[in-house]
Amino acid sequence: MSILTPHIAVDLGTVNVLVHDQSRGVVLHEPSVVAISEDESGTKIVEVGRAAKDMYGRTHDGITVMRPLHNGVIADYFVTRGMLEYFIGKVIGRLRFRKPVLMISVPYGVTSVERRAVREAALSAGARKVYLIPEPLAAAIGAGLPIGTPTGNMVVDLGGGSTEAAVVSMNGIVCAESVRVGGIHLDEAIISYIRKKYNLAIGEPTAEAIKIKIGTVIEQDEVLEMQVQGRDQIAGLPKTITIRSDEVVEAISEQLAAIVNVVRAVLARTPPELSSDIIDRGMALTGGGALLREIDTLLTRETGVPAYVADNPMACTALGAGKALAELHILQRSIPDL
Repeated sequence: MSILTPHIAVDLGTVNVLVHDQSRGVVLHEPSVVAISEDESGTKIVEVGRAAKDMYGRTHDGITVMRPLHNGVIADYFVTRGMLEYFIGKVIGRLRFRKPVLMISVPYGVTSVERRAVREAALSAGARKVYLIPEPLAAAIGAGLPIGTPTGNMVVDLGGGSTEAAVVSMNGIVCAESVRVGGIHLDEAIISYIRKKYNLAIGEPTAEAIKIKIGTVIEQDEVLEMQVQGRDQIAGLPKTITIRSDEVVEAISEQLAAIVNVVRAVLARTPPELSSDIIDRGMALTGGGALLREIDTLLTRETGVPAYVADNPMACTALGAGKALAELHILQRSIPDL
């Protein structure tokens, strides 16, 4: 590995992008949000990342704030390429003498067309070479699981656009399942619940704030409350309500059931020899969804397998992809995209 060539790992998520520089660790954590404007000359990128997210719901008709990735895959190639170019430049500097080598995480089970879109977008954004690694495998590496041993290691990656559960052994994925339910879908469920129950229209940032501040997956003895501002759908005027944590549980119950079902599906397909290892070791929870209150308790109760939140769950996939870059000679035997 040349010390002059930047080696960068990218967790290209629906909600957040994390970039890991081999020499400095995780150096960037930004929302995967882009503000664009369109005129006669074409589409132009106005802002990227945190600055673009701050503009969400606050712009005029000439500017659109969007997420270029849906459910973990590219929905807008041009905007994704521009976003990647911006983040790469922010990490290694605009005046770079050598193009970087990139390791990018992609959802498990994406099609060859979707993989090719990610690779081409990264090459167009200035990468010299691009490797792709399945997100569950990267998350398992980042969580510190001993994936190189002949033992069963289970990881549940709760991302913004999807949830993926996988059993990993001998540097490869034994079985995995994914469901397109993630943090964004929880926000949408909260928006829908408040609209139906209180006739109050709220935006995505407000729903996300509710999820973070008082969101929980099981009812607790201490009920949390939060004041929420929005627009009354009947009067059309601003209105403030108080929402409780037990209402959030009710609002996201359908999405939680889908997450539990995908974990059960993987456990049902796991070979018996590896199942015993998983019962002993438990399942590691990674991704932003792992920070939701009592999610580990819920999965333990519903599956009978101990669940625990990994250290620094948000950064696990980026950290794991970075470690994978340093161990290409080992992982290339089990990952075809390497």
